[in-house]
Amino acid sequence: MNDKTSKNVVLSFDLDNTLINNRDGIVASFNYALNKYNLPILEKTEIEFMIGTPLNEMFDSVSNFDSSKLVYAFREYYGSKGIYQASLLPGVKSKLKELFDLSYTLGIITSKKQEMAKRVIEILKIQKYFDYVIGETEETKELGKLDPKLKELIEKTYPEHNIVIIGDHPKDVMLSNNLNCPFIGVLTGHHSSEQLKEIKKGKVLIIKSVSDLTNDLILSLI
Repeated sequence: MNDKTSKNVVLSFDLDNTLINNRDGIVASFNYALNKYNLPILEKTEIEFMIGTPLNEMFDSVSNFDSSKLVYAFREYYGSKGIYQASLLPGVKSKLKELFDLSYTLGIITSKKQEMAKRVIEILKIQKYFDYVIGETEETKELGKLDPKLKELIEKTYPEHNIVIIGDHPKDVMLSNNLNCPFIGVLTGHHSSEQLKEIKKGKVLIIKSVSDLTNDLILSLI
């Protein structure tokens, strides 16, 4: 569309390392799962670097043990303890309110289990800003963010809208490629501007954090 207005724009955010810092909860849950099955635990930095990748892929990259059992153990700990270790990244809440008040449609697409992602944003009291939360379900867990059904779902739900993906991880860049839409990369994760830009096809903008988003920057990509 040529009419550059926030009312025609859907801003779809990643969750971990984009809106929230849940590194401690994820690290503790990950090592709990490894320890439960007598597998060597990892250094915090090793686990943090993988955040944003689906859990089964994270476990497959460090062990040949049945990843489904490890994922179950991870969620066992995360659901009771790790989830409460999450905090909003600086400036996120006020920025979400600002964008919401500007009439942007806000959503979340995450590698987290969908019901867990919804619990996190409820605990952090930001759920009122989001029109949708899409995460891993039984139907989407194989492909996650790269499931082609996402494109059909977004286009059907928001026809005549411009979509912008915002995230810190290469999987978020690939999602924007699949949706054929602009990407805004934030550097609050473990990936550099160069790493995010090198796989982007189309319009891209890199900022330090979600708190640096402005109406003008968003509309410049549309």
